Amino acid sequence: MKASDLFVSALENEGVKHVFTVPGEETLDLMESIRTSSIELVVLRHEQVAGFMAATYGRLTGKPGVCLVTLGPGATNLMTAVAHAQLGRMPMVVITGQKPIKTSHQGKFQVVDVVQMMHPLTKSAQSVLDVHKIPALVREAFHLAQEETPGVAHLELPEDVAKETSKVTQPIPVTLLHKPYASKEAIEKALQMIEEAQCPLLMVGAGAHNVAIAEALSSFLKKVDLPFFNTQMGKGVLDEWHPRFLGTAALSEGDFLHRAIEHADLILNVGHDTVEKPPFIMSRKSAKVIHINPHPAQIDETYFPQLEVIGNIAHTIEEFAQQVKRKPYRASTYHDLIKKKFDQHIELISQGEERTISAPLLVREVQKVMPRDGILAFDNGMYKIWFARNYRAHGCHTFLIDNALATMGAGVAIGMGAKYIYPSRKVVVITGDGGFLMNANALASALDLQLDLVILLLRDDGYGMIKWKQESMHFPNFGLEFGNPDFVKYAEAHGAFGARVDTIEGVAPALTRCLEAGGVHLLDVPIDYTDNHYMLGEELQSCVRALDQSKANARTVPLNQREGEK
Repeated sequence: MKASDLFVSALENEGVKHVFTVPGEETLDLMESIRTSSIELVVLRHEQVAGFMAATYGRLTGKPGVCLVTLGPGATNLMTAVAHAQLGRMPMVVITGQKPIKTSHQGKFQVVDVVQMMHPLTKSAQSVLDVHKIPALVREAFHLAQEETPGVAHLELPEDVAKETSKVTQPIPVTLLHKPYASKEAIEKALQMIEEAQCPLLMVGAGAHNVAIAEALSSFLKKVDLPFFNTQMGKGVLDEWHPRFLGTAALSEGDFLHRAIEHADLILNVGHDTVEKPPFIMSRKSAKVIHINPHPAQIDETYFPQLEVIGNIAHTIEEFAQQVKRKPYRASTYHDLIKKKFDQHIELISQGEERTISAPLLVREVQKVMPRDGILAFDNGMYKIWFARNYRAHGCHTFLIDNALATMGAGVAIGMGAKYIYPSRKVVVITGDGGFLMNANALASALDLQLDLVILLLRDDGYGMIKWKQESMHFPNFGLEFGNPDFVKYAEAHGAFGARVDTIEGVAPALTRCLEAGGVHLLDVPIDYTDNHYMLGEELQSCVRALDQSKANARTVPLNQREGEK
């Protein structure tokens, strides 16, 4: 059996349905084997886009997304997407081609040591040197990509090895990967800590994005009625219109939510680890933390949980819901006050009409239009903070944000991956002009794939988030502004639909039309970040200080005796 055929047969054995690729000479044998297989080859215009789509497949399905690129520049172009998947705990298998390793007439042309390059950014990186080991190496790569802490596994298939004949013709059978349950002792200790806490908080992280976990958490909250918040990558696990939702940790410090964290005496960390920017920094005097995760905590000076409950998260939370005692849980009315003041703050900054389009008003308009199962996919920029903080998501995988590597240039590819997996759901990409132009080729690929996709391009003619940071540090405006092409003409030149929206009143109608029409649409929206420093700095701190003045009047009452709930 030809080695490339055996390799593809092993991919089919793993349940692979799609391979995201940019073709190369050294991968032609694999591509020919894929042509005659059940696998669909998804051809893109840049390796980063292929990698981001494969990572998104892994993120949304829990099964490794597969990406195929060539040697040298193909592999180096892919590295950012590999780091994105590895840090974001997204299962992915990367396959790269290579020059012949036994005889080569091209010297070192295009040759870099891809395996060594991949080692620091993956769970495993290996070159296939023996055709007979292909079934074992493919099985191991998929197992590693999914086991315990998901991530990236890499396999290199040299061109001459791909052409060889193998006596082995059968893949290794796939074994069931079962996440072990947490120990009885750990669950009992966690329940004791929960029952003894006076002001507990529930924190939801990226690792909780699973329907079973979401259902278990909903049942648990109905029984104990705890206030909760989420990290940016944990948005949407629980319905954020829930009356106990305190917000998303979009800012590093100084927001309403941080007052709730400071006031808590116990935080139940469900599915978060420190590869995502930490929503709080632990100290010796801060709240106790219970780490609820499939993998152990990475201990450092900012995170050292007092208890680790390691195992299948859904099972752990189900045990909590079944065993927790029905006692009159106590929570400070200060948490209720934080909830009230934060909601009032969001309402206030989202009111009215403006001549220019500000971020809070834009979030409000997008919220009006998106269906409950609609998906927002984000690039990285100033808008990400506003949407993470102000937008309320409804369910799992409806809000795709990266707060681990947090790379620019990924947004459109992430939206394409989501639409490819969920073709019947509405998908809107939120990107800035800087991030969009880093991988503007993705627009052509979205058209190639005939996707229904709306790109909301927020144009501020500069690097808006860095300008905000520059201003916050009291540096003069320098080096962060640039010119832009005509994005409407750019979209139309590719065969997409382009339109410019210059008023806040026009955002919701234009977005609605695009979602209903189908096809690829790009909306060029000039956004005004002028008030960022004021609304996320001086004004916000004024509101939080006013909240602090009310803390002295806050008291602790049983949750089931709060005003309006008697």
